[in-house]
Amino acid sequence: MPHHGSLLTTWRVSKHRLWLWIPKGVLPDAQLMVALRDDDPTFGILHSRFQELWALRMCSWMGVGNDPRYTPSTTFATFPIPEGLTPNLKPEAYTNPHTLAIARAAAELNRLRENWLNPPEWVDRLPEVVPGYPDRIFPKPGHEAELKKRTLTNLYNTMPTWLANVHCDLDAAVAKAYGWEDYTSTMTDDEILRRSLALNLDRTAE
Repeated sequence: MPHHGSLLTTWRVSKHRLWLWIPKGVLPDAQLMVALRDDDPTFGILHSRFQELWALRMCSWMGVGNDPRYTPSTTFATFPIPEGLTPNLKPEAYTNPHTLAIARAAAELNRLRENWLNPPEWVDRLPEVVPGYPDRIFPKPGHEAELKKRTLTNLYNTMPTWLANVHCDLDAAVAKAYGWEDYTSTMTDDEILRRSLALNLDRTAE
């Protein structure tokens, strides 16, 4: 479940609030936000519908397109992570069944996205000469133009059924960690935000 050698990253300004893994050898610039974690449960929680809705409500906006800007002090620091799942890299953290369920769903989301971005039948992978860096990816002849269109933005703009389904699985796992047994994908955004705010206020009071 840990992604040793990777950083959990999102764009500061983005239409879609997407998280992805980048090698630790990459130096993020000011347009990237980095969560200093390398585990699937954190990836899953941050990529859930609940964190995205919270981020959209608490973020700032900028640019001609009025795109949402991820501001850590208001969108990350205030977000109520499910009880007992506060970031923890100790091995015993992965004995929690909710942690395991979120990790499995998050890993599947990442696997399916990576396979879509770089289909094995379209690319060749060669080991990088510098230890610690990911493999180099080269398009196979005839697939160069197709691969240029394989971006996460294009993927989420179209939201194919398989992607929607794996996100639903992830959201269900996170909802159970909150104890929201009545959660379904039809739960309204307002209800999710109401529950999240109640958790935030309870913890602030404590």
